[in-house]
Amino acid sequence: MTRLPTASGARTRAVLGELVRPHRGLAAAGFGVLTAATATGLLTAPLVGRIVDTVAQGRDPDAITWIVAGLIAVAIIQGVTTAAGLSLISRLGETVLARLRERFVERALHLPLDELERAGSGDLVARVTGDVSLVAEAVRRALPELVRSSLAIVLTLGALALLDWRFLLAALCAAPVQAYTARWYVRRAVPLYAEQRVANGTQQQQLLDSIGGAATVRAFRLEDEHTGLVARKSRALVDLTMRTIHLVLRFYCRLHVAEYTGLAAVLVAGFVLVSGGHASIGTATAAALYFHNLFAPMNTVLVLIDDAQAAGAGLARLVGVADRPAPGAPVRAAAGDGSVTVEAVAHEYVPGRPVLHGIDLRVRPGERVALVGASGAGKTTLAKLVAGVHEPSAGTVRADGVALVTQEVHVFAGTLAEDLRLADPDAPAERLRDALARVGALEWAEEELPDGFGTVVGEGGHRLSSARAQQLALARLILADPRVAVLDEATAEAGSAGAKVLERAAERALEGRTALVVAHRLTQAASADRVVVMDGGRVVESGTHAELLAAGGAYAELWSAWSGARDA
Repeated sequence: MTRLPTASGARTRAVLGELVRPHRGLAAAGFGVLTAATATGLLTAPLVGRIVDTVAQGRDPDAITWIVAGLIAVAIIQGVTTAAGLSLISRLGETVLARLRERFVERALHLPLDELERAGSGDLVARVTGDVSLVAEAVRRALPELVRSSLAIVLTLGALALLDWRFLLAALCAAPVQAYTARWYVRRAVPLYAEQRVANGTQQQQLLDSIGGAATVRAFRLEDEHTGLVARKSRALVDLTMRTIHLVLRFYCRLHVAEYTGLAAVLVAGFVLVSGGHASIGTATAAALYFHNLFAPMNTVLVLIDDAQAAGAGLARLVGVADRPAPGAPVRAAAGDGSVTVEAVAHEYVPGRPVLHGIDLRVRPGERVALVGASGAGKTTLAKLVAGVHEPSAGTVRADGVALVTQEVHVFAGTLAEDLRLADPDAPAERLRDALARVGALEWAEEELPDGFGTVVGEGGHRLSSARAQQLALARLILADPRVAVLDEATAEAGSAGAKVLERAAERALEGRTALVVAHRLTQAASADRVVVMDGGRVVESGTHAELLAAGGAYAELWSAWSGARDA
């Protein structure tokens, strides 16, 4: 399966730079305030050291009053400025994330349909859900902490140098262990997290395929096979997750070694310097406190590498789609008069295995043509070529202003009016009512929905039956008002009870348009201007319903079999 693109590390950083650039002022303000907050907090250790020296020298207890007051002031100022700085950094992260989401959605909605079909909807769903969640969590939690901790490390090391350069050297004894640990971890975590995100997309695609094709799976008794496929892909994802957990545990163990090494070195340096009269006990205490205070930010930075690797893998997958070129006007051969011309068209999904062979078809402006044939005859493939979902492997398709309605329609979350206006954002209320009336849906929309056109439908709202969802899709077709409409079994989900209602709705939606209909029920073929019979990826018969019945060929056999099954 071909997956959607994933950006390289360099390109991911470049895109982030483009997104951050318009908000440089906000970034500078956030970093400036956090720097001030961290610098203020560094006053705590020398103030505590001053208390130690005061006690060691046997001075009056009142001498520490101003020191305690200073500690209180430091705590208040640091708390206020830290909160303000984290707020600014969080706002920067959320702003950039919102722009990335908008760019991702914009590019995703304009992905070539053939590329999306090859990749599978599971890959896109995993990016929209799992990857966005990972990046959002990193922006809200990891980014502010990472910035604050990084500043704390840099400024604390500077403070150690101000106390005595030998304290800084002692503290840096932990650096080689930490550097080795970080390098060891990143080399293993980057490919592991990327593999885990891919496995998650593969698992979701298998779930979607199995659930979406449940009826077919049951019909062919493939339940055990599909259950096994889902189980194997889920097991592969669990195995990768366990490998990640083991890697993280080993990472933490190495961090504890670095803490022990650095603190031991600072304490030894303090003992030597105090013994030699080069530093006071208070100064050695401040140095030890500084290094001890480094535990939290240092471990935060190193631990956040874990979150950064997971978020980075997700971010690269989001940027891979968001970095696609901005959509331009579609370029396609078109007659411009609402006709459809298919000339010598062949198509293959897998090289060397053609599914269409030399199809020639002309649909005149305003004509309604029904495609019929056994399952696997190539009807849906031809319909998708005409609709522009795929480009033919050979030959030419000429059509313009095409809209496709399939049996798999979607009710978007929002009010009924908003759902309808996806086809025409400027449609007035009267036009919405007219579109629903033409497909026979106005009555239930106004009388049965609790708030009429203001009723929230779709996910989290009022659920519509499959037949009503199809009516809604056909109403959107009327509002979009294309020259050419392609219906791929758009009434197949209705069941016997809603079949006639949907067939009448489809008839009204197709009025005045050129139409190509993949006929699920042959009553649709009987009412068409022309019937095209397909078999084995070829057109085998073409003519009116009456002509083909009189000829007694393939169509007559299909009609007889279908009529017998219907009467039974």
